[in-house]
Amino acid sequence: MTQTTSQPDKMSPRRVVGFACNQGFIFFLFYMGQNRALTVGAFTFERADLIGALLFMVLALLVLRLLSESSRRIVFSRPALVLYALMLMTGSLLTQFLPDQALPWWLLESFLVGVSYAFLLASWGHSFGEAPTKVSAPEVFFASFIGALFGITLSIIPLPSIELVFCLLPLASAAALLVPSQYSTKNSFLDLATPPSTATKNAASNTKPIVVDEKDASKQTALLTLKIMAGTALFGMAAGFMETFNTQPGTETMPAFGVALLLFAAFALGTLSLLLSDGFGKGAALNKGYRLAIFVMLLGFLLLPSPLFVDSATKGEAIILAGYLGLSAVLISLFLVLAEITNTSTTVSFSKGFAALFGGEVVGIFLANILSTAQPGETNPYSVVVFAGIIVLFSYLFLFTERDFSNLSEIVTSADSFESTCQEFIARYSLSAREAEVLPFVLKGRTSDRISRELFISKSTVETHLSHIYTKAGVHNRQELIDLSDLLSS
Repeated sequence: MTQTTSQPDKMSPRRVVGFACNQGFIFFLFYMGQNRALTVGAFTFERADLIGALLFMVLALLVLRLLSESSRRIVFSRPALVLYALMLMTGSLLTQFLPDQALPWWLLESFLVGVSYAFLLASWGHSFGEAPTKVSAPEVFFASFIGALFGITLSIIPLPSIELVFCLLPLASAAALLVPSQYSTKNSFLDLATPPSTATKNAASNTKPIVVDEKDASKQTALLTLKIMAGTALFGMAAGFMETFNTQPGTETMPAFGVALLLFAAFALGTLSLLLSDGFGKGAALNKGYRLAIFVMLLGFLLLPSPLFVDSATKGEAIILAGYLGLSAVLISLFLVLAEITNTSTTVSFSKGFAALFGGEVVGIFLANILSTAQPGETNPYSVVVFAGIIVLFSYLFLFTERDFSNLSEIVTSADSFESTCQEFIARYSLSAREAEVLPFVLKGRTSDRISRELFISKSTVETHLSHIYTKAGVHNRQELIDLSDLLSS
């Protein structure tokens, strides 16, 4: 009896809980501690704890793109995932017990947190790639909601040792990654170079959508990808500005962190509800989430210190942080979409997207420190707020706009339609896992030579799988196979 390939159509508790631990930990580490500065000569660099970790994150994500396949096998092996969790725990403990930043300890802490978190994040990219985007996107928002609840719990429980509990969250995150998925055939290591196989994610979602002019669609996708990455970097820069604004060494990083997380939890739950009710294919839910996140950030800017609202700083910062966290969740979903429409693995998409986001934050923190130094005696340089607000508004109105979201929705809808056709074909004719991998490439008109290169199998193996597909579907050649798929999609 031929084994058919099934794919998950419901959210995975393993991914939701595991990524919630990942989110809860990073909320705790970056926003719930003390603002620490690094003094180099006469210059005092604020939020040194954050920029150091971000720098190593960006470097690690960029290095991932350059590694050979054998090196990737080591970086994403099971023992390595455990090591990253232990490194994160150690780095977070250093953060708790070393409030005074000395350069050697700062470098060690930044390395432990930045490199390990980047690799775990890329691993989560692969894990989300096991499911179709219409499933993984809601998982991101559900996990973010739970992660926010973790942070809210920390902010309201007045126990000195509660921080140590959060330092254990990386272990739970890594444990979830180590649990084998019934849909995954790559449990020994994570492949950074190629999209997940059919057993992890239907191969239809790893191909470009059916379009009349594939060359024009490729250009449109490339331009849209560039806009998303540029917008992501600028949003990160605005966040970096605000993470440095109104800070003093030794004070709380975010006094109203509980309020920010409460607002973010409401945002994540609302967007999740839209994704589940409106469906993912048309992109309406993400479009609304993107618009709402930008609106929340801009509302926060209006409530920041000004001649009229001197006492509203804490509220304004909390609202801006809630909007930024909401925007980050939307961007994670977009990284998953980009992997689908550009025919790349979700690991690569995560690496590129988060490198842009974190890189933007690094630039924002650095420039904000320069602005603060240029205005001695100014505890809260309002120019930082002005720059951040302009960056967000410019990105929304002129760079990655709602029109771009509409174009992205059309591409995703076409991809989902093609995916549905392939799923129905696979189920109706009981194709094996490898036959299901070959099918979408054949329906796209790929030659056997090209299919063999893209799937890393020999041409004769491709022809064998193709012959079996013909027999099961009752057709004799490629054209008849394509005609049959057209009938299924009509």
